[in-house]
Amino acid sequence: MSRVVPTAPAAPVAPAEPRGADASHGGRPGAERRNFVWLVVHQVLFRVGWVFKTESIVMPYFLDLLGGGAVVRSLLMVLNRIGASLPPVLYARRLKLMPQKRWSLMATTIGAGMPFAVISVLWASDAWRAADGAPAWWTKWVFLALYGWFFAVVGLNQLSVQTVQGKLVRAERRGRLFSLGVIFGAPLAVLAVTTLMPVFLAMPGGGFDYLFAAPAIAFTLAGLTMLAIRETDDDFSEPHANGLRRVRRAAWLLFEDPRMRPVAVATALYSSAFTLFPHYQTLARESAGAGFDVRSLVTWTVTQHVAVAVASLMAGPIADRFGSRRAVQLAMLGAATAPLTAIALATGGASASGQAYWLVFLPLGFTPVTNKMLLNYTLELVGREHHAQYTSSVGLCLAAPVVVGSPLVGSLVWRLGIVPVLAGGAAVMLLAAAMTHRMVETRGG
Repeated sequence: MSRVVPTAPAAPVAPAEPRGADASHGGRPGAERRNFVWLVVHQVLFRVGWVFKTESIVMPYFLDLLGGGAVVRSLLMVLNRIGASLPPVLYARRLKLMPQKRWSLMATTIGAGMPFAVISVLWASDAWRAADGAPAWWTKWVFLALYGWFFAVVGLNQLSVQTVQGKLVRAERRGRLFSLGVIFGAPLAVLAVTTLMPVFLAMPGGGFDYLFAAPAIAFTLAGLTMLAIRETDDDFSEPHANGLRRVRRAAWLLFEDPRMRPVAVATALYSSAFTLFPHYQTLARESAGAGFDVRSLVTWTVTQHVAVAVASLMAGPIADRFGSRRAVQLAMLGAATAPLTAIALATGGASASGQAYWLVFLPLGFTPVTNKMLLNYTLELVGREHHAQYTSSVGLCLAAPVVVGSPLVGSLVWRLGIVPVLAGGAAVMLLAAAMTHRMVETRGG
């Protein structure tokens, strides 16, 4: 019976799955190219769905329309990070024991679309309106509950994505997989959002029934691509443990393996980026006042998505050639410039409500890339039998500071204004980037 956590080395060692290792052991003979193509298609469709519900733009704007303030808005990231961390820890053992991981990826991808289907139906029915036509008091709480449900499923989905990719794709091709998902997915996502979102937002009631139906449909189609994957059965074992013990085990892993300690610290510091996410669009809207143009949401969404694409096309080849650690360093430094850009626009010659505010959403494109590169780096530390445990541990590092810090950040924004808060966030993110230099180089370079 294999241990859950491999014995931690006394000093950094070479990765258990070195560069050039044969990954065909996870796929049926001759199916590696087929699996790679369908994993790209999955990423493309998932990206198209995701663009309609960006955490820095669409979600906080929608919640503000329902009557949420700075503190309520900050709950978006609390639910985001709780869902992305605790459910994966509790699910890691079950996923590890599954003979074929593609079924988990299929179920969780389709499941990610269900909350948006519910919101779409609720909005189309007008059940959200009070007698005076305004949003009923309970609507924002129902939305937050559905949002929490969504990210609980997404947490399981991302664990499944990493595990399937760790099983079926060689280490030096994972960056290419990520990049191809962007090359094909970004233009389609931009086309979808520029074509459909302005039409939806111009509809009576904001068109949110259609806006949220889009990710529901795209996620369902993405999940169905797993029917085409050809995967061999795994035969792993792990003793049963209750939920609290699994959480403790995932947390203790960060201390037991010395290679994980700098990863944990850098990840925890970097997670401050998430606490700032919901407040960027609010800064622009409050500065613009009555002059705010809702069409700016489309411009910001497209800008951020194109930025994600460009950052991905930079980070993917860098990860493949020089290792994921180098890609993590680049992405973290890029993400740290987002609050600095917002500060410059808010305090400098350009008004945050002006046309230049789209510049803020360029460096925000590095944030999801950083997440992906951190997880890819973690995959390189250990053999695939331990991928689920290690990536769920990184998820805890991304979550804990946000769960504690997001309400605090919301309160500080309310009391002090957003500029001092952005300055503090930028400083912490730069410290996280500096911490990555203590991380083990997994490619031997």
